[in-house]
Amino acid sequence: MTPITSAGHTAHRELQIGGFRIHTQIRGEGEPLLMYSPIWSQAEVWAPLLPYLTGFRTIAFDPPGIGRSPMPGLPMTMQALASVGAALLDELGIESAHVLGASFGGAVAQHMAISHPGRVRRLVLASTTFGGFAIPGRPAALWHIIHPGSYRDQMEEIAGDTFGGRLRTAPELVRAMPICGPRNIPAALYDMAPLLGWTSLPWLWAIRQPTLVICGDDDPIAPPVNHRIMAALIPRAQLHIIEGGGHLMLMDSPARVAPIITSFLRSAQPGETGGALAA
Repeated sequence: MTPITSAGHTAHRELQIGGFRIHTQIRGEGEPLLMYSPIWSQAEVWAPLLPYLTGFRTIAFDPPGIGRSPMPGLPMTMQALASVGAALLDELGIESAHVLGASFGGAVAQHMAISHPGRVRRLVLASTTFGGFAIPGRPAALWHIIHPGSYRDQMEEIAGDTFGGRLRTAPELVRAMPICGPRNIPAALYDMAPLLGWTSLPWLWAIRQPTLVICGDDDPIAPPVNHRIMAALIPRAQLHIIEGGGHLMLMDSPARVAPIITSFLRSAQPGETGGALAA
């Protein structure tokens, strides 16, 4: 599949959301698609995938404390992060949007679907987790994710074992990914605070939006078994496992993954809106 970039202009906006200045990037035309990034990832992390999302108006942003969005004074909760997405839609005059969340962003996307159900049309959960009670990834990969030194000195060296998939054979691809990493271990724990004590497992059954759960079978961070559990518990979910896909498959293998996502989003029925049941 060759990307088509006819609507390739990206607009940059600084939006005031609940006292935060949020750097936002909007690209393309069509149905709105709100995108929650992996942890420590700036909006530019989606650059490899965006050319394949033709027909959608993509909305990506730097979460509080990442990139050009200032650090919040206190650690944020999952509810607060989900509300940032809803507030972004308000600022842009968008009633509802499709929502795509990857890795940590997939957890935030789940929370938005349940806490702001009318704002979410269709939900895509990629390479993610349901938090507490999930089967953990490989300890070495999880350690590299939170350790600042991994991002400064040896990311290319450890990319394959940490993220799996295509980065095992082409680790140099990680150089172009704007994943800044934490400044130090306390900062890592600060940014990961929303996950502490959080789990969506008890209420996955209440997510009423049509949902695509997608993962790779070579993901050292978010094992596929967790995605099978999510897909089994979300009533209107479908599961797609990418053979040889890793944790960052949306960025390192967009040509393989994007057609599955766009086909799912385009299958929405006219007038389809978000779920009607809130937790």
